[in-house]
Amino acid sequence: MQKQTLLKHWKDQNLFQEKYLQAFKKVKRENFILKNYQNEAYEDIPLPIGFNQTISQPSTVMIMTQTLEPEVNSKILEIGTGSGYQAALLSLLSPKGKIFTTEIIQELAEFAKSNLKEYENVQVLNIDGSKGYKEESPFDRIIFTCAIPKIENFILEQLRDPGILIAPIGDKISQEMIKITKKDLQLKKENLGYFAFVPLKGKYGFK
Repeated sequence: MQKQTLLKHWKDQNLFQEKYLQAFKKVKRENFILKNYQNEAYEDIPLPIGFNQTISQPSTVMIMTQTLEPEVNSKILEIGTGSGYQAALLSLLSPKGKIFTTEIIQELAEFAKSNLKEYENVQVLNIDGSKGYKEESPFDRIIFTCAIPKIENFILEQLRDPGILIAPIGDKISQEMIKITKKDLQLKKENLGYFAFVPLKGKYGFK
């Protein structure tokens, strides 16, 4: 599938707002995948990026990105950098903000850093993201791009009020995508459907 085909499909279905389509158009997904899979860069499927990790399928990335509602100056924490693709999109959507993205696998963190060199407002951290990143909290937005067993209270404490958090919550096989909106000390939860992500590693990940 070609990039334009995927964009036209989304546009015809009226699935995503124009600013998200424009961000997808600008970021070269082929730069965030392994050479063996270059021909599949714009198939709407997840692809392996090594170390038993994947880059999520484009439509899933777009759903999460739009639901996160990044603003021009948002300070965002992404947990699970992978190859850096999600962070690249967020960088374009929050050009005056700052993207902190955590990756526990050192080789992937290095891969992401090389992929994200031109995205100056992105900082890749080779740390255990299951703990969040208290040093830079609070964040306007927090996004988990891996499956998590539950949302820990200390993660919610790292979310600004008002703020939005997106996470796939469940077991290692299937998860519910949950959007949490924090406003006036209240938490509102929305279910966005079922997905399948690789499991979160680290202290508060899956055992």
